[in-house]
Amino acid sequence: MQDIENKPAPSLDQILSLEKQVWTALVEGNAEADRALLSSDFLGVYPSGFANRDDHVGQFADAPTMAQYELSDTRLRVLSADIVLLSYRADYRRPDREEWEAMLISSLWERRHDVWVNSFSQDTPLDKA
Repeated sequence: MQDIENKPAPSLDQILSLEKQVWTALVEGNAEADRALLSSDFLGVYPSGFANRDDHVGQFADAPTMAQYELSDTRLRVLSADIVLLSYRADYRRPDREEWEAMLISSLWERRHDVWVNSFSQDTPLDKA
């Protein structure tokens, strides 16, 4: 019989660090870093529609998609030691634009083969006030 190691659930800081790596890839235009953080069966639910991992990584075809970002109001819901849901507010500025935009985001992170990957993300734009 194989020993199964019980690993503790991650902390908010650990998962937030991974989420920031996704955002940093957007700022740097680093498609390889983005792809490495997303599961092969990744599903994004965005105002523009559904997206898979190739769609998400494909946005880097021309250049970085973000210039700056700030994440706040972070919350972590632990579903199991290997599956967590991170929800937060993202304020961001796109390249060549002065105005900031905001959205609420939920990202599902799963520990697969001892590696954390983002398997689902949903973005909800906030109305400009």
